[in-house]
Amino acid sequence: MTADATDWLDQTRSKLKRGNVVLFPKNSPLFGELSHIIDRESHKVMVLWAFDFASQAVETLRRRYPEETRPQVALDTTRAWAAGEVKMPVAKRAILACHAFAKELESPSDIALCHAVGQACGVVHANGHALGFPVYDLTAIVLGSGVDNCREPVERRVSEYIDRITYWREHQADYKGPWAQFMTR
Repeated sequence: MTADATDWLDQTRSKLKRGNVVLFPKNSPLFGELSHIIDRESHKVMVLWAFDFASQAVETLRRRYPEETRPQVALDTTRAWAAGEVKMPVAKRAILACHAFAKELESPSDIALCHAVGQACGVVHANGHALGFPVYDLTAIVLGSGVDNCREPVERRVSEYIDRITYWREHQADYKGPWAQFMTR
């Protein structure tokens, strides 16, 4: 990372000190390259990317809250929406239920991770929701590892986001699931 790396860490420290719930703004210097890539990427690639990362977050939440199904239901319903099997209002209700689950949690990092799932699910609606996942996912990482130990895991995670976009750009034909008509335009 460049000098911007210090900027993002300073911003994050400042937000944490002020008690902010979200530690990364969408215009964070950390997101420069990622934002540029997302703005130019196809909707299908970004949906596949979002499903990948949402699946990881859902699995983490499932391990921590084995009786709770709302994050998994949100992801499954959103996949069904992208496949044309349900309409947006059904998916929206499932996504909002996932966000509601976050309000029931006490762990700040789990709250952020739950919101990350909801944001990832929103990518089916539009690529403009894609940065919402990193905003919350990285917040969960900082809250989980501590601000003094977060530089390496946060920067590695941003690289993972970019790598998975590249992967899905090159392998989107490997996805054998159906797409809704709105996803094929």
